Amino acid sequence: METSCLGIGAMGMAEKIDLRPYCERIGFSGELRPSVECLRGLHLAHATHVPFENIEVLMGRPVRLDLASLWKKLVEDRRGGYCFEQNTLFAAVLEQIGFPVRRLAARVRMGAAGITARNHMLLAVEAGGRQWLCDVGFGGQALLHPIEWLPGETASQFAWKYRLMEEAPGYVLQMWRPEGWLDLYSFTLEEQHAVDYEVANYHTSTHPDSFFRKQLMVDIPGPEVRVTLVGRRVIERRPEGASEVLLADDAAVLETLAARVGMHFPEGTVFALLEPTSFQRRIEYPLNIGDVDHAVVVQVVIRGHDSERFVDDELHVRDAGGGVPCHGAGSAGDIEVGGNGERGVH
Repeated sequence: METSCLGIGAMGMAEKIDLRPYCERIGFSGELRPSVECLRGLHLAHATHVPFENIEVLMGRPVRLDLASLWKKLVEDRRGGYCFEQNTLFAAVLEQIGFPVRRLAARVRMGAAGITARNHMLLAVEAGGRQWLCDVGFGGQALLHPIEWLPGETASQFAWKYRLMEEAPGYVLQMWRPEGWLDLYSFTLEEQHAVDYEVANYHTSTHPDSFFRKQLMVDIPGPEVRVTLVGRRVIERRPEGASEVLLADDAAVLETLAARVGMHFPEGTVFALLEPTSFQRRIEYPLNIGDVDHAVVVQVVIRGHDSERFVDDELHVRDAGGGVPCHGAGSAGDIEVGGNGERGVH
């Protein structure tokens, strides 16, 4: 089969793709034809070679979804990306090979309460006369192989287990954890178009509350272990549990990205919002400031080397139910009155 031809790109326009550099990038040497074997091989190779990452967002750069930009970033520059980038490129590759592809959107759950936005991209692909769920862009929980469309059946993928469940009006993808089945995301079969992803991508990459703007996140899944870098924390996840190491400094982050993920950046590169000793916690407590009592939801930002004990020089929170004493005037201890008249800690 021709590896370089004029095909239909992921954004619905004619794009020329040379599949040879792509196959080299992901370490795939199999035959390129619209078969189940090829689909499984490409999916596994892509998922284990192209990392999930949010570096463009942290650096304040726009996340482009046109095929030329994705090709340069993910293939030529050997970088990674998040779902819109990875699954857009993967869909274009599959279509050029001859696979019928339908682009879908999902609401990520991962323990979230309530309805979340439709801000995840996934694919429904036909191969061997059957339908398959493909997703190479879901970070630390990403599929290694596509899942055949058999709701209720467990799909074992090396050390990991997934299943697709029916839930009106669509489906839920679940992953097995030691504590039970975890909902990853829900979705319907409504086909998505370029404009749908452009809107979701803009919201994900620019909204102040998007967690992609909070800290560095890099994931690379593997058959037995999944490596995740969150800020300066390196987390290795296995089916039986996870271990974690805190890197010493920004130089160690760059070394880890090069050694564990295969991404190289100039010496001295610092990723914005990289604060490993800072964290936010949302707590609901009586708030006592002076002679004023309020029962409010408090958003507390803790900074300092002792932050894991929920104590630092600027703010001390006592969780015995008797109030929230506040000390000092630093950024973690400023008291403000919101527009609703309630007071908060920011």
